[in-house]
Order: sequence, then structure tokens, then C-alpha cells
Amino acid sequence: MDSITHWIATIDGEVVGLIGVKFATALVILVIGRWISKAILAFITRTMNKRDVDPLLTDFVTRILSIALLLVVVLTAVAYIGIDITPLMVLLGGSALAIGLALQSSLSNFASGMMLVAFRPFTKGHYVEAGGVGGTITKVSMFNTEMVTPDNRHIIVPNSAITSSTITNYSAHDTRRIDMVIGVHYDDDLKLARDTIAKVLDDHPKVLTDPAPAILVLDLADSSVNIAARPWVEAADYWVVRSELLEQIKVALEAAGCSIPYPQRDFHLHQPADKAED
Repeated sequence: MDSITHWIATIDGEVVGLIGVKFATALVILVIGRWISKAILAFITRTMNKRDVDPLLTDFVTRILSIALLLVVVLTAVAYIGIDITPLMVLLGGSALAIGLALQSSLSNFASGMMLVAFRPFTKGHYVEAGGVGGTITKVSMFNTEMVTPDNRHIIVPNSAITSSTITNYSAHDTRRIDMVIGVHYDDDLKLARDTIAKVLDDHPKVLTDPAPAILVLDLADSSVNIAARPWVEAADYWVVRSELLEQIKVALEAAGCSIPYPQRDFHLHQPADKAED
């Protein structure tokens, strides 16, 4: 009887020891697998950076791969312990379907994020108007796009809101055209006004000569002759140069004897004849 009890205890000890070894090995697999995953992600990031891949694409790909590699490592460790992962895979598939149905909007944002990364209508640092807001792109994640406005507000926009609306990218090209409309009085010398505006544009150091600025009569309005001034500048200089040119053109036109009219109405009061006689 004692020998049987000793034999059973020995078997139990071996089983417990074997289970302990498996769990310890599974833990080692998790640690090493996680380390290898980080090394793979670091290698992919370095490779993409060396090849000047869009930073948004690099960040998006590494995030997806990080989740996928972690899932592979965990399933490998679980399978080593001896647990059949087939039911687990079925459970994960069913859960994914249920979660997908419950989170359709999130999946739509995820798919939109894939589209933004694949087609790249903008990249990090671009100033855009999209999803009903405007700002400088700082990050595109799996579900949202983050922007910073000129007054330093942080805006998070769902990716689906961006792909389902018009995207205006103000930083896509190196240069931009400034469209200004300057009104002068009908009595002013039109040639003098155009020459004065042209000189202001020529003298500004940040106005590009190629393409050359365009100055043309745009419209004969109700109270003014509208002249369109369309110089080209570097995209980064757009707002500063526009403000400077408007101020300089106004000062130059006034110095040249031209006037910038403003809308006005003349009212004439007519007194009835019978009251006039009284």
C-alpha cells in the first residue's frame, strides 16, 4: 500500500513538474517573442525611414504589425502549453464578428484610415481642410486623424468623416497664388493704379517672378473698378505676404493719388408740394 501511494505521489510530482516546466517555457516564449516582435518592428521602421516612406504610413503599418505579432506570440505560447487553440480561434472569429457588427462605425473609421494611408491625400505637417475642420496634420491613427489649428487647438476627427468629405490640401504644392481684389474710383487713372500695384508686387522680396504676377481689370462694380492682383509665393509665406501686400498696396495707391472707394448711398428727401406751399 505504501509503495502504491509512493508511486502515485511520484507520478503526481512528475506531472506537476512537467506542467510547471511548460508554463515556464511558455513564459519564456512570451518574453522572447515580445523581444523579437520589437526587433522586427524596429527593423521595419528603420527600413521605411531610410527609404523616405511617408511618416504616416510608417506609423500606421507598425501599429498594425505590433498587434498582429503580439497575437501570434500569445497563441504560440498557449499552443505550447498543450491547449488546443482551434476552439480559441473559433471563439476569436465569432467574437470578431459580433464586435464588428456592434462597432460598424469603428470599422468604417479603420477602413478609412487604411484608405488615407494608402492614397495619401496628405501627410504629417500638411495644412488641410477636411471633415469640416482645418488644421495641420499631426497624426493618422487606426480610427482618427489628429490636427492642430493655427490657434493651437487639438482636433481629433474620425477617419470616415474625412474620406466622406472634400479634402483641401493647402500644403500639397510648394507655391500658392494670392488672389487679391483692389477697388479704385472710377475717376482714378486706371493705368496709374495698375502700375502702382505692379511696383508693389515687384518690390516685395517674397513675391516670385516665375510664374509672374498677373494684374488685370476684374470687374466694373457699382462703386469701383476692381483690379485683380495675383502674385505667386512660397506656400509657407502665403498669409504673411498677403497681409503685407494689402497694406503696401493701399499706402502706395493713396500716395499716387488714387482712392479706394467704399460702398455708399445718396439719399434725397422730397417734400410734398402741399406742405411746401404751407
